[in-house]
Amino acid sequence: MSTQNAMEQICLKHDNGNDLRFFGRLFSECSWFDEKYGIVTRQKLYITDHNEQVYYIIRSGGQEHNRHAYLLSVQGDNCIIYNGSSEIAIQFDLLMLAVRGLCGIQDGDPPTLSEVEHIVKAATA
Repeated sequence: MSTQNAMEQICLKHDNGNDLRFFGRLFSECSWFDEKYGIVTRQKLYITDHNEQVYYIIRSGGQEHNRHAYLLSVQGDNCIIYNGSSEIAIQFDLLMLAVRGLCGIQDGDPPTLSEVEHIVKAATA
């Protein structure tokens, strides 16, 4: 197993519940600076040893500094989203319908990588 794919114990500090602890690895990350508001946004996506995804968002600049972590898992036809203090189950098909609608994506029209990056940046702005 390469170092890049090695799993480790991870603890994410966040502002919407208890620290989120899991065994996993970093899968992807990106960051950008909003010149208008002077805020840096960093996003990290982790994969757990149970094939769950953890989405971590950190925004900082000026007086603002916040951290949010979300654990997502699929159980049957449901997507379970846990933020460290609360859990919600949403039917996967309904969740995808909502995401596609919010992002302006038509059925049968898969988004390009640059479109997805633009959508994520806009959604967290």
